[in-house]
Amino acid sequence: MIISRRNLLLGAAAAPLFAAENRWAICSETFAGMDFPAACRAARKIGYAGIEIEPAHLGPDPIALPAAKRKEYRSLIADEGLTCVGMHSMFKTPAGMHLTAPDDAVRRKTWDFFARLVDLAADLTDRPVMVLGSSKQRAAVDGVTVPEAVQRLTEGLQHLAPQAESRKATILMEPLAPHQCNVIHTFEQAMQVVHSVNSQSVQTILDTHNTAAEKMPLDALIHKYFAWIRHVHLNELDGERPGAKDFPFPLVMKTLRDLHYTGWLSVEVFDFKPDGETVARRSFEYLNGL
Repeated sequence: MIISRRNLLLGAAAAPLFAAENRWAICSETFAGMDFPAACRAARKIGYAGIEIEPAHLGPDPIALPAAKRKEYRSLIADEGLTCVGMHSMFKTPAGMHLTAPDDAVRRKTWDFFARLVDLAADLTDRPVMVLGSSKQRAAVDGVTVPEAVQRLTEGLQHLAPQAESRKATILMEPLAPHQCNVIHTFEQAMQVVHSVNSQSVQTILDTHNTAAEKMPLDALIHKYFAWIRHVHLNELDGERPGAKDFPFPLVMKTLRDLHYTGWLSVEVFDFKPDGETVARRSFEYLNGL
């Protein structure tokens, strides 16, 4: 087969969308058992350029961190050669948080906590993403119907959006697989919330693990919702590391490349065996090999 000079140049120009700049990130909870500085060092040593923070990794009450400590963490991340991507798993600590609970006081407390997390993320990095997964804290419970839960999520985000805009943060309404949560399983359902809120500060996320309920082919799904996808989580459908099973990551990467995606591609796994560092390294090697 003869390759023309023109085709060779076109191929060379198109290929390095991800290679030209390292956009691989990893969630800090992968390194459970390490303190946050050690997690940052481990991530950078493996080759990641971004760190996505589990708020509880910063302390039992992350929103109480004083300004000096926030500045220290921000400098630490930069000194390790990393970029802070933002935050996920919003409500692991403290206990008792719920965004759609029937108790008004619980909802107010939770949305206030979320607002303060937005401030924390914005203190740690410019233009953070805030992944609103938090399956246990947004589910319809205690007699609350699914439509009521969705309405409470929508109203809470409408109230929070101006603050997020002012801090240049983007909240990502995440579709969750049905076994994770009984509220918002598909991009279509997530986009109903995004469109209702009608703010540039509320968008969505592609999480490969959470495509379980989608009916469209993956490439068509990404094409349809690409305009609102601001972040990508990479994991197998069962939550293992990318490459451990047979999820079509090559198709996902090709589609994102074809659409000129320039955001972060963040490893988020739920199975850390045999240990977090090994999982992080194998994930990086597999994805980088694509």
